[in-house]
Amino acid sequence: MLACKQSFVVYPAIDVLAGRVVRLSEGRREQITVDGGDPIGAAEHFAAAGATWIHLVDLDGAFSGTPDLRLVERVATAGIAVQVGGGYRSLELIDAALAAGATRVLLGTAALDDAFLTAALARFGPAALVVAVDARDGLVTVKGWTEESTVGAAELAQRCAALGIVRLLVTSTGRDGTLAGPDLDLLEDVLAAGLPVVAAGGVATLDDLRALRRLGCEGAVTGSALWLGRVSPADAFALQG
Repeated sequence: MLACKQSFVVYPAIDVLAGRVVRLSEGRREQITVDGGDPIGAAEHFAAAGATWIHLVDLDGAFSGTPDLRLVERVATAGIAVQVGGGYRSLELIDAALAAGATRVLLGTAALDDAFLTAALARFGPAALVVAVDARDGLVTVKGWTEESTVGAAELAQRCAALGIVRLLVTSTGRDGTLAGPDLDLLEDVLAAGLPVVAAGGVATLDDLRALRRLGCEGAVTGSALWLGRVSPADAFALQG
């Protein structure tokens, strides 16, 4: 597993559906906006451009609850640190993802269960886990963003802080893939819990990335802006550090 310590990290998004890199508008599988081809080629491209991490999401796994571990193995061969999500809802699957080469595993649906988080922290340690706070209208969404819970984003962040989680990925699901700009209000609410936050959803420009860094985010996931040429990889990764 690879790891890298930086004060601000730009994570290029590699979202995979049926073996292809795609971008979905608002996370809806019927709204594909980009077909980016092979995941390994994408990871190698971003690594060559200066990326230090890859944000890998197994969309099939997110929808079905059965992630593709071979996908993790393949992307990890690019020689870059990988945080992976999409259907990791058991301790066995987390263990398998780490064994396959992931440095961090994202927990979404499973993170609403305090007992599960406690067990995961005890088994894998906090550095290997990231809780995905995927929010629509302030409420956490689950099961590939297809269902809405009754838990607020800020509430989940506070619960995670109390349990010992050390990093959150905060996504405004309604902005993901839309290039509408990040949801700064949502991020401010979650940052109040005192945990490092990686922001996702809506990034469209270099100024958006700068705004997230000023806000105090540890990093930002960038997908459509890179894939559609709104932001060059070199410019994005130059903001790191």
